[in-house]
Amino acid sequence: MQGKVSFEQDATSAVYVGVDVCKEWLDIHVLPQAESRRFGNDKAGIRQFKRMLTRLRPDRIVMEATGKFHRPAHRSLSADGFAVAIVDPWRARQFAGCNGYLAKTDRIDARMLALLAAVLRPQPSGPPSLDIEALQELVNARAGAQGELTAVKNRCKVADTAFLRVELRRVMRVLEQHVERLDGEIERRIIAQPDLCRKAEILTSVPGIGRITAAALIAGMDELGTCSGKQAAMLAGLAPIADDSGARHGRRSIRAGRPAPRRALYMAALSAQRYNPALAVFAKTLKAAGKPPKVILVAIMRKLIVLANCLLAQNRLWTPTPP
Repeated sequence: MQGKVSFEQDATSAVYVGVDVCKEWLDIHVLPQAESRRFGNDKAGIRQFKRMLTRLRPDRIVMEATGKFHRPAHRSLSADGFAVAIVDPWRARQFAGCNGYLAKTDRIDARMLALLAAVLRPQPSGPPSLDIEALQELVNARAGAQGELTAVKNRCKVADTAFLRVELRRVMRVLEQHVERLDGEIERRIIAQPDLCRKAEILTSVPGIGRITAAALIAGMDELGTCSGKQAAMLAGLAPIADDSGARHGRRSIRAGRPAPRRALYMAALSAQRYNPALAVFAKTLKAAGKPPKVILVAIMRKLIVLANCLLAQNRLWTPTPP
């Protein structure tokens, strides 16, 4: 009983806050007080929320990554010294399911996030800089425009009506000009920041990594150069995940991670497989061992992200022979 009393005292000494974020509202749940509140997701609502937090002095605040909607609250809370952890929505949903909560409402989600904060205690992280956020928005817009351009090109190839082909070609020209302007703005913003410019210089020194891939890595993986190679591979979703049970050894596969940098690395791997001397030899070795083409490409992608992380950590350009 003495151990039980001690545990309860430790549990109640810390306050944990879960924040479910949507476009209009911030739904709040506080543990162990079991207090629920709702504030507007605007400047006035965030100010009211911070006054509440000043009274509670929480040990940790957890909110889901919700595109742009969580960013103002995250930035404001971090600026005032609150420890804020951003978690993957899929991870939070799995945690709720493990606790027997199949229903999903804003209040339930906020409560589950507060419980996740108390049980798992995810590490707090600061928001990205405003320059990185702007670059992320531009890079994502460029990827979306390029996807639309590819779709229009494919439609134009199979169009039988002359009028439709003319219209599709007009749309293609507009999209191509849009992509060119986005490329110019991305390049201008990278050049304007000395640290980003140096990162781009290091990344593009690697055979296979061009300006587009470098911009995607800078915007989508700001942690590069400050983490280990294994962590970089996990962030990009390129680390093989084990699937073993007893005597069974399942096939390794990749999943999760950040899709935008991974897509950019896929195109870089196609180029590096031919023009990067070390990776070309590596690809031939894997091919001789009977590995499928996609497995070889994923292995090259993982090599590229680990190499990029190493070069950024050492702040040096790629050379054919490592120093």
